[in-house]
Amino acid sequence: MESHKQGDAPQTPIVELPAPTVWPMVLALGLSLVIAGMVTNVAISLLGLVLAVPAMVGWFLQVLPVEQHQPVPVAAGPIEVVSARSSVARLPIGPMHRKILPVETYTIRAGIKGGIAGGIAMSGPAMLFGLIRYHSIWYPINLLAAGGFVSWAGQSNAFLAEFHLRGLLAAIAIHGTASVLVGLLYGAMLPMYPRMPILTAGFVAPFLWTGLVYSILGIVSPILDQRIDWLWFTLSQCAFGLVAGFVVNLDVRVRTPQFRALPFAIRAGLHADLGKPPEQKDSPE
Repeated sequence: MESHKQGDAPQTPIVELPAPTVWPMVLALGLSLVIAGMVTNVAISLLGLVLAVPAMVGWFLQVLPVEQHQPVPVAAGPIEVVSARSSVARLPIGPMHRKILPVETYTIRAGIKGGIAGGIAMSGPAMLFGLIRYHSIWYPINLLAAGGFVSWAGQSNAFLAEFHLRGLLAAIAIHGTASVLVGLLYGAMLPMYPRMPILTAGFVAPFLWTGLVYSILGIVSPILDQRIDWLWFTLSQCAFGLVAGFVVNLDVRVRTPQFRALPFAIRAGLHADLGKPPEQKDSPE
């Protein structure tokens, strides 16, 4: 009778997968600490070594001489690949017709235009700072270019206040590239915060960028770290954010209430079931 029951019971397909292990994560942490200790303190490298060596041994024992596996049941069934991100909202207005409204429009061109416009606006406060403090609009331009010229690291303020064609070209390349990249980031970020985009672009994001630059500028460009005026830098960032956000917001023209009501995971383009109708969500058996 027992074998009969086993014969009648449906068999669940089984697939053999590598057994889960935490050792790769421990090894990655250990190696990171070893490298971090090279520029901070030898004790951090020793701590990383203590983590890395057991992690390597533990990981090797899981794959050598016999790789460890774990049986995992497989639920067979058709899989429909769909995107949870909506581009239009279809509202029924009758038995034979539906009203289709665009939920969000965005192009890469919006981010590029916003970055260029913000970069031009950012130059105004920077040159005003140079004019007030050093009586020269070329000072902030040459100071930015000095980050790419090792020979300019020890130059005087009088040298930086003079016109240098090489410094102007280098500053245009550095500032233009950074402005376009940040503009593209604004274009991708603002649709995620549709309720107050100008507040996000003009004040929240600039303070975040300023904090990030403040933490890494000593490594990226020591001469900028020594001579930068953070108040004027923050004002320049806000000018960039306000103008770039305004330009990007003009291109992202339609934000319907349907889009603003979507969860953040859907607005950010993440795959989730939060935007599905209740009947499409997985219901417990």
